[in-house]
Amino acid sequence: MPKETSASAFRPYIPASANLPEMTPRALIMGVILGMIFGASSLYLVLKVGLTVSASIPVAVIAITLFRLTNKLGGKDSTILENSITQTAGSAGESLAFGLGVTMPAILILGFDLEISRVMLVGCLGGLLGILLMIPMRRTMIVEKHGELKYPEGTACAEVLKAAATDTSREAAGEGSNPNAQADANRRAAIIFGGFGLGLFYKIANVAFKGWKDTPETVFGAPLKGGSIGAEVSPELLGVGYIIGPRIASVMAAGGVMSYLLLIPMIKFFGDALSVPLTPGTKLISEMSAHDVRSAYILYIGAGAVAAGGLVSLARAMPTIWRSLSAGLAGMRSGSANAASVLRTDQDIPLKWVIIGALAIIAIITFATPLHMNFLGAILILVFGFLFATVSSRLTGEIGSSSNPISGMTVATLLFTCLIFLVMGWTGGQYYVTALSVGAIVCIASSNAGTTSQDLKTGYLVGSTPKLQQYAILAGAFSSALILGPILLKLNDAGTVYVPAAQVAPALKTDAGKLTETAQLQGPQAEQDKATYKVWHKNDAVGGPAGKYLVNNEGQAMYLVDPGINGTYNKRPDGSEVKKYDAPKAVLMSYIIKGILDQQLPWTLVLFGVMIALVLEMAGIPSLAFAVGVYLPLSSSAPLFIGGMIRWLVDRRNSKLDQYKDLNEEEMQAAGDRSSGVLLSSGYIAGGALAGIVIAFTAGILTDFDKTIGDWATAHNPFFNGPNADALSLLPYLAIAGILYWVAREKNSARS
Repeated sequence: MPKETSASAFRPYIPASANLPEMTPRALIMGVILGMIFGASSLYLVLKVGLTVSASIPVAVIAITLFRLTNKLGGKDSTILENSITQTAGSAGESLAFGLGVTMPAILILGFDLEISRVMLVGCLGGLLGILLMIPMRRTMIVEKHGELKYPEGTACAEVLKAAATDTSREAAGEGSNPNAQADANRRAAIIFGGFGLGLFYKIANVAFKGWKDTPETVFGAPLKGGSIGAEVSPELLGVGYIIGPRIASVMAAGGVMSYLLLIPMIKFFGDALSVPLTPGTKLISEMSAHDVRSAYILYIGAGAVAAGGLVSLARAMPTIWRSLSAGLAGMRSGSANAASVLRTDQDIPLKWVIIGALAIIAIITFATPLHMNFLGAILILVFGFLFATVSSRLTGEIGSSSNPISGMTVATLLFTCLIFLVMGWTGGQYYVTALSVGAIVCIASSNAGTTSQDLKTGYLVGSTPKLQQYAILAGAFSSALILGPILLKLNDAGTVYVPAAQVAPALKTDAGKLTETAQLQGPQAEQDKATYKVWHKNDAVGGPAGKYLVNNEGQAMYLVDPGINGTYNKRPDGSEVKKYDAPKAVLMSYIIKGILDQQLPWTLVLFGVMIALVLEMAGIPSLAFAVGVYLPLSSSAPLFIGGMIRWLVDRRNSKLDQYKDLNEEEMQAAGDRSSGVLLSSGYIAGGALAGIVIAFTAGILTDFDKTIGDWATAHNPFFNGPNADALSLLPYLAIAGILYWVAREKNSARS
């Protein structure tokens, strides 16, 4: 097959025979620290808006910059392999933050406490399990499918590392004797870092300083009432779309078009006349916006489609996965005798240690008291972890980390887990926590598997040692998990309000003798009341809202504990304002758990999604990318489509140049992957992702500044607010899209 030939003929930037410093203490330590920083920033973003951005490229850019500053101060400059180790260790924090942020807050929504031991265990075990499950699939996903799975962020990160390669690294790569090597390296670096600067400035000006509307949208009236088109005008999604190319970008956008221009208008058309809310919605369809309809109905359809598409994708990938596992088992049986004959660039952590590590994690999960887990739950984690680690790795290869629907996979995990629990008769409050722990660990495992595959793709392209990368990301994941738990609890505590029960549930009482857990008020309100109360987790709405209450020794409810994450009370009794976090994805997780275990899940909507995926497969169209488009907002897939279309226009034009006339389709694709357009797109991705830190800083710490800027922009900036804001906000976006097209165009240079 041509793709296999392409993979077998591939040569990394640094050959396997080269001997360069790689996993040095400074590279690993810097990666771990940067991973913690990006993990904290990403945790804030996922609690705020439910999204994160890939950290690999920003970590690589920062590492290169810091190492060069060290060099100027008299230290030794880093090699490209050291930079690869740093970005590998640093990328783990973001994926862990996403998994924790979309699952753990659901415990609060369900009326339970965020115990530090539970959060840290879930983070550590899920992160390590995802990495271990990815290791046996490396040869399948990264090597054998090199020509098929692009891993856009991983490819972009490799280009960043190569563009910044030092003289020592270029000499090891065989570029030292090329008189044009330095000039070419400088040109590539200028394009990447120029794109990085432009993407960083654009995103900060757009979101942090409210320069223009970040998601312009048009909502249609009759006859397509409820339909809408929107696009997140971000540089990173434009860059990802360019790298993944027109085919996958178009399929994803088609799924979004189905949601926003077919399903939502149909629901509005048939439901507008209803005089009562249609379950699972809580208000009349006639009063719903397009986003309300999506939240109430389309998300369940999308989750069903993603689950079905993921199962089909897994079944399709099983032959190659089995070959990879067989090869690993054969290597384990042969022992260390053949270890010396394995190329440096093909060395993985031995499979026996992967198996031992995975079994040890499952044992810890089974017997760890804070997780409220049982043996069946541990088995489900292993099964779903393997399933969605595989799906996540493949999806990341097709559409990138930023668009990987990890939350959709978590939804599917919760659907199946809660259904099994329902059959077993496990419907009490304790099983809410068990089911959520299963979903949380699988979510983090699949997220980290995708991140690990991106990093291994980067290493494959630059010539890193896979085994050392795997050790690095294990260290990064473990370190990040240790700090993200306390940060999550502190963010929640900072916004927690103790609402006097007399305001929300007067005369509410319970049997205090049955309560064993005690607690005191925390935060600012603790100064006014230092008493110790008993804790009551109320699961129904009889006599007062469900939630956590503090009651006195007589059983009288004294306070409703309104959490900082997804709480509803924004003022303390003294009138002071409190900043809350919405955690939108965690809300969905809590709905699914209660919906199934309380037998209220809209299975009809889920099955609609399953049927969409099956119809596409019957038509010969891979369903997973389309299902992702159904699940994600159209505003997320539309910019991918725009980037893919720019790539199509550029490739179409460049294919007519003399230097490309004799190339076949595969060779033309490879040339496009090395082009200036991919370099600039890599810079866009890096700049837009790094801007997330600045945005989190201004929104989370400089709250007064953020509010002042927002108020001014709303009142005076026509690009941000007003009748023409949607159209005007497209002008800056068209500018960066035009720059991408202009830079990607190549000059005609006839070959002699």
